Amino acid sequence: MVGATVLELQVYVIDGKGHLLGRLATVVAKLVLSGQKVVVVRCEDMNVSGSFFRNKIKLHNYLNKRCLSNPKRGPFHFRAPSRIFYRALRGMIPHKTPRGEAALGRVKVFEGVPPPYDKMKRMVIPRALRVINLKPGRKFSTLSNLSSEVGWKYQDVVADLEKKRK
Repeated sequence: MVGATVLELQVYVIDGKGHLLGRLATVVAKLVLSGQKVVVVRCEDMNVSGSFFRNKIKLHNYLNKRCLSNPKRGPFHFRAPSRIFYRALRGMIPHKTPRGEAALGRVKVFEGVPPPYDKMKRMVIPRALRVINLKPGRKFSTLSNLSSEVGWKYQDVVADLEKKRK
């Protein structure tokens, strides 16, 4: 790569724990559209503002949207926290254009911290932290609880793997 700077080659590893879903998605969208590679780990510990019950109702309404003539055709609703984050991120990127497709190709999302990234320094985005953006006493829910409520079966598996990693 002739003329590539150090900034262009950097991979941002962002720890999703304690971040608000939408706030973090906006920051990641801006980074990937500008050409950076971004990896978001621990998506299961992200927060969504609002009560658990309200967010569960909103998620069930989203899951209810389907093709009436043949539901097997889609849309396909993923239940994993990383895919819920990816879906929010995709809504902020022009994913039907070549530029947007390339941008989404520069994003990786994971539950937990898989081996190549557990040795890397993980970033925290202050603009997206729940403790900074949400008033004390406001209700919030975690993505892992919401996902397990609608059919994600791996909450315990990810928790065990994270316990082993620590």
